[in-house]
Amino acid sequence: MEKHVVISDKLRAAAPDYQMIYLEADVVTSPSPTELINELNALEAKYKAEYQVPDINTRPGIAATRKAYKALGKDPNRYRPSQEQLMRRIVRGLGLYFIDNLVDTGNLLSLTFGSSIGVFDRDKIEGDTITVGVGEAGEPYEGIGRGPLNIEGLPVQRDAKGGIGTPTSDNERTKVTADTRRISMCVNIYGMESLPLSDMEALLTDRLTRYCSATNIETTLIGR
Repeated sequence: MEKHVVISDKLRAAAPDYQMIYLEADVVTSPSPTELINELNALEAKYKAEYQVPDINTRPGIAATRKAYKALGKDPNRYRPSQEQLMRRIVRGLGLYFIDNLVDTGNLLSLTFGSSIGVFDRDKIEGDTITVGVGEAGEPYEGIGRGPLNIEGLPVQRDAKGGIGTPTSDNERTKVTADTRRISMCVNIYGMESLPLSDMEALLTDRLTRYCSATNIETTLIGR
């Protein structure tokens, strides 16, 4: 594992239970295979049958992420965590969108875990350390498909150049593309769903291998 991950004291104070599964892997980028789309569609149907909109924020992983936002002074209704955004699309009948096998596998795992997941092009991350901290006032950040994003008070992963990911949106600078050959993945765990960490790691490895032809997979647990 080449990258070193550090959790700042400020983030730890606001979210004392925060943990991260950090993963690196070589991958093959492609359109999403039918099996992946079918699995996402099945999960969409399951959640649409089980949840109403007011129920979404009762999922433990979502509730804990929102709690961390509030502790940092950020409105989680205005800057919704990505896993909550996906759940709301499903429950409101808007449907899931499909991008490619890397993004869609990340969305599948995020929905399954109830955790926000950042998927980054490993070769675009600068320096040898990723720091999990808190966004500052006026800190520049361009969310994927969102343009400039006010990340003040948001949990943020930074490399040597600046922010690369938040639970609300990853950064355009380090996003995966058709040219991506190795990924860094950050699974942000503010509160556990029913899945043990060992099962989460096993699912990460299985789905990335199955859908993204992942090899040379390395994982480490950061936090408690």
